[in-house]
Amino acid sequence: MSTTKIAPSILAADFANLQRDIEMINSSEADWFHIDVMDGVFVPNISFGMPVLNAIKQYAKKTIDVHLMIIDPDRYIKTFAELGSDILTVHYEACTHLHRTLQAIKAEGMKAGVALNPHTNIKVLEDTINDIDLVCIMSVNPGFGGQIFIENTYEKVKQLKALISSKGSSTLIEIDGGVTSKNAKKLKVAGADILVAGSFVFKSSDPVNTIKDLKKMTTGV
Repeated sequence: MSTTKIAPSILAADFANLQRDIEMINSSEADWFHIDVMDGVFVPNISFGMPVLNAIKQYAKKTIDVHLMIIDPDRYIKTFAELGSDILTVHYEACTHLHRTLQAIKAEGMKAGVALNPHTNIKVLEDTINDIDLVCIMSVNPGFGGQIFIENTYEKVKQLKALISSKGSSTLIEIDGGVTSKNAKKLKVAGADILVAGSFVFKSSDPVNTIKDLKKMTTGV
């Protein structure tokens, strides 16, 4: 049975109780920590930077999945490797030389991810899909948590899955934005491997159970 990975988004955690929330994820059935880094330029918001990631790494016992929503990400590849990132995802829209960026990420010992904004066509990855470990499909417009899921995402996941299969690639598909119990199973059926869930997990009355439920409803689908 194939199991979907659940990656709670730290952006939705309680920053006054960050250690508590990190340890909650450690003890839950979640697989990864998803960490959004925003610069206020590529997206209209600013999130945490290196010191907070450093603090997270001290307590996190699971895979650190870092999503850079920043311009010119090449400047910081080495830094994020040193901070303990296991996966580093850059935006297609922010990379002038995507192939070079992917190689630089891998040279630092990390897995390389590429994120696509909702309006960006899957076809732009045809030439690089075999160099990509993970594609993060944005199912909301990037920059803010708690947004409404974009319904066209299902079709996009199917198109990406077809591209991955046609190229014989082992690229994983991650969905980021508006993931809930209402769409998790359908996303899995469409071809998603990893579901990022922020507000749905952290704003629930029982986050550990919410993670467990997401995991259960996408297992073996």
